[in-house]
Amino acid sequence: MKVASWETFVVGNPPPSEGGNYFIFVKIVTDDGIVGYGECYVATFGPDVIVKCIDDMMERRIVGMDPHRIETMFREVYGAGFQFRPDTTVMGVFSGIEMALWDIIGKSAGKPVYDLLGGKVRERLRAYTYLYEETGDPVDVYHDPDLSTQRAVENVERGFTAVKFDPAGRYSSLDPRNPSVEALERCERFVKQIRDAVGPGVDMLFGTHGQFTTSGAIRMAKRLEKYEPLWFEEPTPPDMPEEMARVAHATSIPIATGERLTTKYEFARVLRTGAASILQMNLGRVGGILEAKKIAGMAETHYAQIAPHLYCGPLVGAANVQIGACSPNFLITESIRDWGGFHAEILKTKMGFEDGHVIIPTAPGLGVELDEDVARANPYTGTALHLNPVYGELEEEHYP
Repeated sequence: MKVASWETFVVGNPPPSEGGNYFIFVKIVTDDGIVGYGECYVATFGPDVIVKCIDDMMERRIVGMDPHRIETMFREVYGAGFQFRPDTTVMGVFSGIEMALWDIIGKSAGKPVYDLLGGKVRERLRAYTYLYEETGDPVDVYHDPDLSTQRAVENVERGFTAVKFDPAGRYSSLDPRNPSVEALERCERFVKQIRDAVGPGVDMLFGTHGQFTTSGAIRMAKRLEKYEPLWFEEPTPPDMPEEMARVAHATSIPIATGERLTTKYEFARVLRTGAASILQMNLGRVGGILEAKKIAGMAETHYAQIAPHLYCGPLVGAANVQIGACSPNFLITESIRDWGGFHAEILKTKMGFEDGHVIIPTAPGLGVELDEDVARANPYTGTALHLNPVYGELEEEHYP
């Protein structure tokens, strides 16, 4: 069996665009007709550029290879051009390709991917969701703690036992910054109100996007500790885990990080420095399914847990489920609501979801199939990147 051909789909994510402005899917076909699907989570360049990167990598490194030779392909991609270092664009491109190869491997064997990585250790996966806006909301959900509290209660009523929210303000190209007293008080009010509303049986996940200086993050953590959030996410930027470790050592709140990291090497540095005890690898960026499994194994030796990240499309989500199913140190996985809306439409069969948990699929490969007709009917025609920070100084109107 050899890789014979491929096709890419840049799919526009219709409003409210939860999960980003677009998704980049890869279809790979073997010479004996087995089809595998994957998803690349690359936001550093426009999707048209990334498609060309996929084409180049497929032509140079993948076509003609046996899909089972994941290690060989990873090393050749990792070292291409004498790189040999973590690169989010290179690894994001490879992640979607590698995901599709695992889909092929599983289908060829007639097994889910998790059965080829040690077998599942649980029957379903606990999930959390962000608090999202609803049609007709008068303000952004993070402009108003009362509205956020209402959304939290609604999600608990839907069965979720964990909710994430980010009232700390927009991220900026000039971050990190020191939060103002007003921002500290606002964030504490959000956390207090939501805790009072949902009670101790529901976990609160306090999200940020690396906005804070080390001292600013410690100030924020001190405010929030008494409300027992499950984690404080990415309190400082991801490029200096040594500084994030200072935050971790100064608070009782577990630190979570990893959505912007790639390969085992960057995660090893997080573990070595003690920067976080919850690792949020995104399988569309980290280097693929096998790389994620290696990271989960490293985390296990540090008594750290994994909480796969998902702010992209449902094929990354499906890969997250495969890793969560076979990892003893799985904590929780991100869900965009309950896998409904366009995230369901783009799949031939919706991912099973019940009472705040993802039902682990039993079908071979990733367990889901891309609906190519829907993908082709929704091409991305915009110019914005997948996600966009505020460029330059963060003006007051960007704060909640």
